Amino acid sequence: MSTAGAAQAASWTLSVQNASGQPLGDVAMAVEVKGQTGRAGAGSVAQMEQRQRQFQPFVLVVQTGTAVNFPNFDTVRHHVYSFSAAKKFDLKLYTGTPTDPVLFDKPGVATLGCNIHDEMSAHIVIVDTPFFGKSNAQGQLRLELPPGEHVLKVWHPRLGSPLLSSFPLRLVPGQEPAPLQLPLR
Repeated sequence: MSTAGAAQAASWTLSVQNASGQPLGDVAMAVEVKGQTGRAGAGSVAQMEQRQRQFQPFVLVVQTGTAVNFPNFDTVRHHVYSFSAAKKFDLKLYTGTPTDPVLFDKPGVATLGCNIHDEMSAHIVIVDTPFFGKSNAQGQLRLELPPGEHVLKVWHPRLGSPLLSSFPLRLVPGQEPAPLQLPLR
């Protein structure tokens, strides 16, 4: 089969900033390539840890169909829950790791809490594409993507919505995309 003329994937740096032009970390980013969506492969597993009475990481991005474990590394018990439309679940008081992971089977944002420790919160962003990640402290995420017209979906806790926002993303060979500015201070 000939691949002549086919768009080859390249490494791109996606950048996100606040309204003042400062880099934004912990931004969930997902790229829908030419409108294609997809679920995680069978056996896909991620982890949301509990350490020092905090969830780690604060924002976890997974593909739809991923099972997430909730290991408790603290010496106290936690009661992890989510009442979010994307995924409702309730892990009663426990130590160690619950036997069964929680399957995140539809896209959206699940906000987590602990019924015992009110200061504990975190977010799991579930996306329908294999092209995803989270921005680092410099507001950047590097992904392998083909050039072309795509859709960039983003979410940050301070945006105040349980929905991902969509933006057009044009990738031109030899040119990094312009930083995306979100209306946050």
